[in-house]
Amino acid sequence: MTLTIGPIRLDNPVILAPMAGVSDAPFRRLARRFGAGLTVSEMIASKAMVRAHAKTLRMSSPLDLEGPQAVQIVGCEADVMADAARMNADRGASIIDINMGCPAKKIIRGEAGAALMKDELLAGRIMEAVVRAVDVPVTVKMRLGWDEGCINAPRLAKIAEESGVAMVTVHGRTRAQFYGGQADYARIGEVKRAVAIPVIANGDVTSLDKAREILDRSGADGVMIGRGAYGRPWFPGLAAHFLATGEKKEEPDAAGRLAVLLEHVDDMLDHYGESAGVPIARKHIAWYSKGLPGSAEFRSQLMRLGEAKQVRERLLDFWRQASDRLAA
Repeated sequence: MTLTIGPIRLDNPVILAPMAGVSDAPFRRLARRFGAGLTVSEMIASKAMVRAHAKTLRMSSPLDLEGPQAVQIVGCEADVMADAARMNADRGASIIDINMGCPAKKIIRGEAGAALMKDELLAGRIMEAVVRAVDVPVTVKMRLGWDEGCINAPRLAKIAEESGVAMVTVHGRTRAQFYGGQADYARIGEVKRAVAIPVIANGDVTSLDKAREILDRSGADGVMIGRGAYGRPWFPGLAAHFLATGEKKEEPDAAGRLAVLLEHVDDMLDHYGESAGVPIARKHIAWYSKGLPGSAEFRSQLMRLGEAKQVRERLLDFWRQASDRLAA
């Protein structure tokens, strides 16, 4: 299975979702190495990008990897979004993704993210401006609509297609749902039938069977994995392999998981420095540890540690104990 986005051809149709505070450079590097067809940056604030905010520029820096790289931008002003898109394309982004799906209150208060689904005229102007600003493919990530009274993803996807957008991703919930309830795969199918451009299905893909189900029930061209990849950077690659072959490869055992985690921690500390890197590393370590014996107590202890050396020592000690208990 492959996926074509404008002139770009991906090896497989499984994409790591843009996730604030999660899909940073270290995480994207691992996901790509394990076989994700594409990874998308954390959400980049367009105004901060245009102002050349140092943290924002670091978030959008291209990875030292071959293959296409996507950067997601968020905002509500067409000219600023166009400028941010142009800057990212100039810095090496292969694809620009427009965020029209973030449900966070902070983003909604700024009339951005999923709030744009309530203003189709503004959404259309932003998409047209971004498409005109860059020579790389532009994609859009949206939800089903604002709430049950406003399910307009099929209509907005059609506007996107007419604006020159190359692909649409749909999270199968409304903004009002946030992440509650179940993602509605059938309604994603309505978006797929409304347009000729590729449609990617997103929502609740936490297992290989779910990856198959979301494609079967929606008819989508690919799948985007978000929370299902927490602590599992290998999962998008496993999903890609399963969708292509029907073979279910095993996830890493405790020892294999530890090896990936230690590499990930080192990369995070190199990327952020110790002061900023330790809190971020603790969050990811907590996700990696889920399901292991004693993990709840370990996570509680972990959050009280502030130095990289302490975190590493406690991590190794916990993993030894957990592995011994699994082997008993």
